[in-house]
Amino acid sequence: MPFPAHIADTIKSIPETIGVYQYYDKKEALLYVGKAKNLKKRVASYFSKKQEYGKTKALVSKIQYIKYVIVATEMDALLLENNLIKKHQPKYNVLLKDGKTYPWICIKNEPFPRVFMSRNVVKDGSTYFGPYTSVRLIKTLLIFFHQLYQLRNCNLNLTAKNIENKKFKVCLEYHIGNCLGPCVGEQKNENYLIGIEHIKQIIKGDINAVIRHLKTAMLSFSEKLDFEKAQSIKEKIELLRNYQAKSTIVNPKINNVDVFTIVSDENAAFVNYLKINSGAIVQAHTMELKKKLKETDEALLQLAILELRQRFNSTSKGIYCSLSLENVWENLSIIVPKIGDKKKLIELSLRNAKQLQLEKQKHKINNIERKDNKRVLGQLQKDLRLKNRPRNIECFDNSNIQGENAVAACVVFRNGNPHKKEYRHFNIKTVEGPDDFASMQEVVYRRYKRILEEEKELPQLIVIDGGKGQLSSAVKSLEKLKLRGKIAIIGIAKRLEKIYFPGDSVPLYLDKRSESLKLIQRLRDEAHRFGISHHRNKRSKDSLGTSLDKIDGIGSKTVEKLMQHFGSVKKAKAAKKEELEKLIGKSKTNLIQSFRK
Repeated sequence: MPFPAHIADTIKSIPETIGVYQYYDKKEALLYVGKAKNLKKRVASYFSKKQEYGKTKALVSKIQYIKYVIVATEMDALLLENNLIKKHQPKYNVLLKDGKTYPWICIKNEPFPRVFMSRNVVKDGSTYFGPYTSVRLIKTLLIFFHQLYQLRNCNLNLTAKNIENKKFKVCLEYHIGNCLGPCVGEQKNENYLIGIEHIKQIIKGDINAVIRHLKTAMLSFSEKLDFEKAQSIKEKIELLRNYQAKSTIVNPKINNVDVFTIVSDENAAFVNYLKINSGAIVQAHTMELKKKLKETDEALLQLAILELRQRFNSTSKGIYCSLSLENVWENLSIIVPKIGDKKKLIELSLRNAKQLQLEKQKHKINNIERKDNKRVLGQLQKDLRLKNRPRNIECFDNSNIQGENAVAACVVFRNGNPHKKEYRHFNIKTVEGPDDFASMQEVVYRRYKRILEEEKELPQLIVIDGGKGQLSSAVKSLEKLKLRGKIAIIGIAKRLEKIYFPGDSVPLYLDKRSESLKLIQRLRDEAHRFGISHHRNKRSKDSLGTSLDKIDGIGSKTVEKLMQHFGSVKKAKAAKKEELEKLIGKSKTNLIQSFRK
């Protein structure tokens, strides 16, 4: 691959040491940032071999200037690379920021500290825990904290001077027992802060320490015969144990570790992070990394570990990983668990990573389908010369055998896909004998009369399974309802797949390979399938009615019960007396037995 001569000179001068390299285009815009153990070897590899991957080829073709920074350790290189990517967001780098503002639990730096959720971290001495990816989780925790301790909700300035001067009065929260009245001096700050310290420990996952402290206090009150206070503490201990039992997922001895796993495909990688304390998940997050230059899973995971540990302020000394990584961190162990509870954590983390991957894939497929359907509907609009794109299409079909058990079906497609909740069956009520035209007129009238009454959305296109006769009948119903001209309507005749328009004797022939025709055929076939299934059910019920249903004293519910149990009329009639009596009783069994004879 040809490249400027000055680049070759730059490469010659690059030292063989640990560092970070930066690629710039002719406008001196930063294209890419990378790290390497051997700067010279890594940079030269971009220009000394034929690049097969398209994006890498594109990157190399744009490089005009190379800069590099020498650092002391691989960890320094990783940190510098991470900071430069976040600051400049180069076009060809994996971007680690997801742009979301995550919530925190804030313990306010003030007398009688409030505990609340905040999306902004203010540097005023307050303590922040997080960030959390779930608002619901934070709200659950806050409710739990208020169950344990009577925390104040007000934003009063509870300085010692203000309390001494009696500036405040107790509110409703005090009267219902949710607050112990620090505003009027009924609760001391020292006592209040004990609860705050316990909350900090709970958030960190150290629930056992809180339970031990409460047990000591409970025993102390019991010895003093203050059983009311002892009982109150006992209830708190039970709440904590309950919370601990629900949150513990593995061995409680697994304490203060981070779990990182990665799954990837051609275009993206998904990294899951779990923070474990005393066997419980105290933080969890899954992030997507869009691949730019066919980065390896190991390289992406290393970047993600650095980013997520910084983002979530992790101080753990141990990491469980799904991949074996080069450890660039000091005083940090990286383990790839093979068995036991540690392996279970890896499996749990991988399930979370795979879940996000599946969601993204599904979303991508849905987007492609939506785009394809939009294009097909646009083509259908053009082919049928419609005013509007037919987002909502309804198709009708009649079904009968020699005029018996006449039924009709209506299927609904929205944005090119079946909307089965809106499918409807129709039993023909006003037509006797095999009259498809009159049947079609009836069901179309009933369908749109009801839609008008219920003030629902009308379709942009109606498809009638049949030729000119069925179409004309459907049009008559639209005219009665004053909908003619408001809804486009066509008929599709079988065999030659002729498309008929109202009042036009000359049919339209669409190309057999046309996507428009395929969609119309799909509508027609779906309406036929749906109608036939209903017709078969009705026919079987009617055949049942010609036998058992005609016995005096045997109603439709009894017949239904017999059919569910035996599956057919023949089997029901042939059943033993004892079996029938058990199912429908003596008197009805005698009726069936007499009829059978």
